[in-house]
Amino acid sequence: METIRPIQIPEEKVIAAAGAGMDEFLKVFTDAYWERLGGELTAETMPRLTGEQHVLLGYQIFRDEVMEGGFVQLIQNGYGPYIFENPFAKAMRLFGMKDFSKLIYKARKIYDAHKDDLTRERTDEEFMAMYEQYEGFDELEEIFIEEEEDLTATLAHYVDEHIEQFAEIVK
Repeated sequence: METIRPIQIPEEKVIAAAGAGMDEFLKVFTDAYWERLGGELTAETMPRLTGEQHVLLGYQIFRDEVMEGGFVQLIQNGYGPYIFENPFAKAMRLFGMKDFSKLIYKARKIYDAHKDDLTRERTDEEFMAMYEQYEGFDELEEIFIEEEEDLTATLAHYVDEHIEQFAEIVK
């Protein structure tokens, strides 16, 4: 088993990103994680990150995918298991994001009930039809989109308060 080396991020990069906004602050960390993973989230690369780092990366993936194409896109792009079959929702609750955790659990009920269909390969036409077929995700997506800015700020604050869990900041 691979030993997890600390991910080091230059302090000036973190300060500059924080000045650019919450999204950029979190992106400094997740960009470093993607670099550590070699750009690929696989069974071989996953042990290269800690649990906390996976939670932050999971949020970034979740946010990017849902903001762009909703839960259907998130799942069709292969991230269903990473978000719904890991303790992501529980971690969000532990990070102080209780309502967001509940939203993930609600989405997971739909995912679990229709996993085989949601995850199967689709043509572009079939993919687009999924948005009508899985309207149960619509309300959850709307809630997330409305709350995304506050959620991202809450997570950025958590990361800032527990920064040593997410990276080693070097001068």
